Amino acid sequence: MATIQDVARSAGVSTATVSRVLSAPGRVAEATRARVLAAVDSLGYSPNVAAKMLRTLRTQKILVTVPDISNPFFSQVIRGVEEAASAAGYSVLLGDTRHEPEREDQYAAMLRRKEADGLIFLGHRLSDTLAEMAAALGPGAPIVNGCEYSPALGVSSAHIDNEKAATEAMAHLYALGHRRVGVVTGPLASPLSRDRLAGVRAAARTAGAVEGLAVATGDFSVEAGAALARDLLSTAAPPSALFCFSDEMAMGALAALRGLGLACPRDVSLVGFDDIRFAAYLDPPLTTVSQPMAEIGHETVRLLLEVLSGEAGAARHVTLPHRLVIRASTAAPVA
Repeated sequence: MATIQDVARSAGVSTATVSRVLSAPGRVAEATRARVLAAVDSLGYSPNVAAKMLRTLRTQKILVTVPDISNPFFSQVIRGVEEAASAAGYSVLLGDTRHEPEREDQYAAMLRRKEADGLIFLGHRLSDTLAEMAAALGPGAPIVNGCEYSPALGVSSAHIDNEKAATEAMAHLYALGHRRVGVVTGPLASPLSRDRLAGVRAAARTAGAVEGLAVATGDFSVEAGAALARDLLSTAAPPSALFCFSDEMAMGALAALRGLGLACPRDVSLVGFDDIRFAAYLDPPLTTVSQPMAEIGHETVRLLLEVLSGEAGAARHVTLPHRLVIRASTAAPVA
């Protein structure tokens, strides 16, 4: 592997000149710069990234923690993070916390030890370590949240308007004529679940259909969707429509209603949330709220880079657009 000394000998200059060409080329005469760059190219020289990191006290790494790496929604957000980070010259470290506070704190400790320049968390809470850093550093804390929105966390975030999105999904069902709607939520410890449920209830009040609302709480998983949909559909007055707070839960609900001998949407209409890549390929294709998953990832990186560059003056909360995608899983109830 070529060294900076090899480049200097080949170009007939000092190692300091080689360093200036690579870090501040405008300070070196054009002819000298051309000789050095030709030597770099011919020798295949690559600057010592580890040494540069020690000099700048930067790792050029971003740590991303996700509460459930198996969830396809998060995979698209992570892809967006990686695209934006790579374009800015950063690598991405990924941690699966599995909703466990101990794991969340273990990854937060990596940031405190400066093993990464910043951290993006896709869950709904700050670990104890991150909370301490956010309190001590204020807007200068290199911590950003993606997907959730809670001003109480004190860090910047990128998300959609979950309450508005859920209101629109329910309004669609009510406009079709449904009055008995079953709702399968995510964990209510999560701000986005609470916001979506607030939107559900607001739409039910507007439609005068509060009495026909039935709510069950799950965990965004396929299994929870199947179990809770089965419970809701097995009551004496079952809903004619289901709204699940994730597409995975909607997939489970679809399996449950078929297991009960029901057809979608003839017997039960179904709405999901997220618009993961599988939603359009279900049978029937799923009506769902589409989140800009990759854009959420891009925006979290942009917010983090603002902090790292010293440009962030206060925590910023960026709301990105959502879209209700109407497909064949919803229809008017059969009289």
